[in-house]
Parts: sequence; structure tokens; C-alpha cells
Amino acid sequence: MTAPIQASTVRPSTVLEQVNPVTPFAAAVVYSIPMLLTIDIVTAAVALGAWIVVFAAAGIGPRTVLRRSWPLFIAAPLSALSMLLYAEPGGRIHAQVWLAIISDQSIELALAIGLRVLAIGVPTLVALVGIDPTRLADGLAQVARLPHRFVLAALAGVRLFGVLGEDWRQIALARRARGLGDTGVVRRALQAAFALLVVALRRGGTLATAMEARGFGGPERTWARPSTVGRADLLMLLLAIAVAALALGVSLAAGSFRPVWQGAW
Repeated sequence: MTAPIQASTVRPSTVLEQVNPVTPFAAAVVYSIPMLLTIDIVTAAVALGAWIVVFAAAGIGPRTVLRRSWPLFIAAPLSALSMLLYAEPGGRIHAQVWLAIISDQSIELALAIGLRVLAIGVPTLVALVGIDPTRLADGLAQVARLPHRFVLAALAGVRLFGVLGEDWRQIALARRARGLGDTGVVRRALQAAFALLVVALRRGGTLATAMEARGFGGPERTWARPSTVGRADLLMLLLAIAVAALALGVSLAAGSFRPVWQGAW
């Protein structure tokens, strides 16, 4: 009697895995340029709220969003704080300590800057973080038509970047075994960093020679994995344009549009 066939355990591809890796870069540019034209709370808040709805509809949970964009939740408050303290004062003055002045205008600009950092950075990082380097290299060479020597060299560098951590550990262990690892922290780190640089340069030379010997630098080459664009890529671009247009449209309708060229601070 044959064993029953078990259901496939292959993880279904997410929405972001269905688009070409080059498309998120293009969408980020198309979306970011209009968003940089204004500094106001309404534009950033509407855009951030729209992306939250998009993430929920695409099945991208809050945990994924936080894991990929957590540095922004540190950078945004810091940017807002600098604007709060040192922006050009306007309206009612609430507090003043030497050069730091907190006024109605600085509070508004601080909120606008903090929200804008999140509105531009969160969707960009969610879309770009986690892209497979090999798929990205295929897209850059076949779709963006970048020189394949540059693309393959960058791919090799990215793939070997993870080896640096192991090299650092081995260098530290070797130095301690030779009695050289008990000096000052700064001196030990500088010496290990120089040794790591030497190892990386030697590995890079060896890798370049191996790639040239295997024909990676030839004038023409074929690709094992074709990289194409389709409806999902067009949908992502249109979605980025729609969110930017919605945010700017609501801001203009509400009268809160504040162009950056009018001297925001």
C-alpha cells in the first residue's frame, strides 16, 4: 500500500517576490521625488496611512514592517527633535534655551519632518530589504541594461560580504593564540582591521582571476535565469504614483501644501 501524498510545504511567494527586483528601485524614485517637494503634516500623514492600508491588503504584517524599517523609528524622532529645537521660530514662543527655540512653527515642522521620514523611508525599506542579490543582479543586467561586468562584480562582493565576520573571528583567535590579543582595545581593533583588509584584498584578487578565467568578463554572455517585467511590476509603479498623487492632492485641497523652496526653516 503506497503512502499518502503529503501536501507541499513550499512557502508561497509573497507579493514583493512576484515583481522584478529592479521595479522597487524605480518605484521608490517615482514616489520619493514628489514627496520631497513639500514639508507639511498632511502630505506625510496621508501617504503613511495609505501605505499602511496597502501593506495590510498585500499581507505584509506589522512585524515585517518593523523588522525591515526599525532604523527609521530611531532616525525620525532625532530628525524631528533637531527641527523642534533649531528651526526658524514663528508664531507663539513656548520655550527658549540659548539657541534652541520652541515655537508653533518649529513644532509643526518637527511633526512634518518626522512623518515625512517615515512616509518616504518605511515603504522604501519594506520593498527593498530582503531582495535576493542574485535576482537583483539578473534584473540590473537584463532589465536595467547595466554593464554585466559591474553587476557581477557587485554581486560577488555582496555574496562575500558575509565572510568578513568569520574572517574577523579567525583573525582574533589567531592573534590571541600568538599572544598578540591582550593589548589595548583600540590598538587590537586597528591591527585586526588591517589584517582583515589584507585578507579581503587577496580574496578579491583570487576571485577576480577565477571569474575572468570562467568567462565572466567576456563581451557577450547568456543568463541562466531570465529576468522580465510584467503586470505586477506595472501595478507597483502605478501604486507608487497613486499614493504620491493622493497625498499631494489632499494636501493641496486642505491648503497645507508647503513647498520646500519657500524656506521651511
